[in-house]
Parts: sequence; C-alpha cells; structure tokens
Amino acid sequence: MPFLGQDWRSPGQSWVKTADGWKRFLDEKSGSFVSDLSSYCSKDVYNKENLFNSLNYDVAAKKRKKDILNSKTKTQYFHQEKWIYVHKGSTKERHGYCTLGEAFNRLDFSTAILDSRRFNYVVRLLELIAKSQLTSLSGIAQKNFMNILEKVVLKVLEDQQNIRLIRELLQTLYTSLCTLVQRVGKSVLVGNINMWVYRMETILHWQQQLSSIQITRPAFKGLTFTDLPVCLQLNIMQRLSDGRDLVSLGQAAPDLLVLSEDRLLWKRLCQYHFSERQIRKRLILSDKGQLDWKKMYFKLIRCYPRREQYGDTLQLCRHCHILSWKGTDHPCTANNPESCSVSLSPQDFINLFKF
Repeated sequence: MPFLGQDWRSPGQSWVKTADGWKRFLDEKSGSFVSDLSSYCSKDVYNKENLFNSLNYDVAAKKRKKDILNSKTKTQYFHQEKWIYVHKGSTKERHGYCTLGEAFNRLDFSTAILDSRRFNYVVRLLELIAKSQLTSLSGIAQKNFMNILEKVVLKVLEDQQNIRLIRELLQTLYTSLCTLVQRVGKSVLVGNINMWVYRMETILHWQQQLSSIQITRPAFKGLTFTDLPVCLQLNIMQRLSDGRDLVSLGQAAPDLLVLSEDRLLWKRLCQYHFSERQIRKRLILSDKGQLDWKKMYFKLIRCYPRREQYGDTLQLCRHCHILSWKGTDHPCTANNPESCSVSLSPQDFINLFKF
C-alpha cells in the first residue's frame, strides 16, 4: 500500500506524489469494484427471479394436480351412523351445534341410495342442497356431496332407472355452480377454483353418459304390460304420481296412448297433488266444453309445488331430538317412542338446521 507523497507506479499508470492523485486512484478502483459488484448483483437477481418463477410454476402445477387428485378421491369422511342427536344449543351435557353439513356427513346417505324406498328421498335432498344450501356446507361436506352424487349417477347408469330424475338434478347443480364460480371471492365455495371447474366438467360428462343410454327391450318372451286387461293397466297407471311418466308410457304403444289420455286419470292426479282452491284458480276448458285435466295438471305444476311421496323418510323424535331413518331403533327414554316420531320431508330436514 503506497503512502502519501510516495512515488507509485504500475504498468500503464503513473501517479504524482499528491493527495489528489491518491484520491483519483481510489475513485477508479472503487468504481471498478462497484461496477463489478452491480454486475454480480444483477446476475444474482436474475438467477433468483428465474428460480422464483420456476418454483412458482412447479408449485402451481403441483397444486393443480393436488386439486384434481382431491376431487377424484373417493374417501368419505363421515361415520355412516344410523341416528344422530340434533342439538341447537350448548348444555352441561352437550356442547356446540349440529349443522346441516355435520348431519349430512354423519347420517348414512351412502347406503340409503341403494334402498329403492329411500332413493328418491336422497335425490330430492341433494337437489335442494344444490339449489340453495351448497355454500352452507363445510369443505368435507361438499366433498361428500360430490361423492354421494357420483354413486347415484353410477347406480342409474347401471340399472337404467330414474334417468330423467338424475338429469334434472345434475342440471340444477351445474346451474348453481356456474353462478357460484362467476361470483368467486364473494361466495363461500370451499376449495380451489380449479377443483370446482374440474367438478363441473365431470357433471357435463355425467350428463352426456345419461343422454347416451340406450334402453333395450328385454329378450324374454312372456306376459307384458299390454297383455294385461285394460282395467289392470288403468289401475297401475293410477299409481303413477308424475304426469310426465304417464306421457312417456303413452308413447310406448298406440293402445297405451289412448289409456294415457283418460280424463279420470288426470283428474285424480290433479286432486292428489293440489287442493280444490288451487284447482279452481286454474280451470281450463276443452273444445267440447269439458275440463281439460291434463292441461290443468301441467299448468298447476308450474304454479304450485307437487305433493311429495316417498317410500321411506327421515324422522325426528320430539322426545329425545334424535334424527334417524324410519324403522331404525334409537336410545329413546319415552314410554312410547313411536308416538314421538315425526316424519320429515327433504325440505323439513333442511329447515331443521336453520337457526
């Protein structure tokens, strides 16, 4: 290190023995050092940016794969219990609240869809949840909802029954999800948006599968519905609770078309679903001056809800507040437990958890 006033020479450079010369030397050296340091820092920043971008890309890719994997997972996080205690407040014995999502997780809906008496009940409950209650479910409950729905679709694809019912359910769910996904950030749909978009694509795939079902005529040769006496055919048709089923049955054969237009058949159907006051408000006369009960029925179902009919329902014990399927034994302390049980429609089940 040269001192002030000392002659300092280097290849190609000569400095005077002054303070100004030394200062100029330090400025040049520090300038080159700063330039080298800035060059090194810029390269380091560039490398870090590349590393950060690559990490972000890897994380995003892994997250998409994880979302798809989670949506495909068939594991159900519920206990499949035969009954649950519905409590709306905290007591010394019990703490907390029972929500719709908790009840949906714990009750055995997965097995209920395999029972023909409970199938329509569960499907109607899924439809009501898809319309207005999907956002009130927890993340696990929403996942279980999709898992149970998949089981319903697979069952229908296998036995080729209740096709129209499930297509209407899928259309209702898809419409609700379209609205919720467009309002992302304002709603409480739990989970990544990629997962819900994947589920919507799955719903479209299910709809295509249901639309492509080809119902083949049974190969056996025996007694068919049209071989029965006309009085028996009418007796069976009177037990159909949906007018669309009557229309579909009339399209199967010319003879059935005549029976499906029977005025008494449509009159009983209107009287079964609607009250006399509702019917009087929607009177329609035919060209012959008679009441057109078929047109009245389809007009009434657009104005009023139809009467719901299920082979088996959930029931609530008013004594011990236990929710279970009808016919399921539960630990009740009442002298006559059957007199304390009240059947719940799917809408009553949802209203039970509106605090």
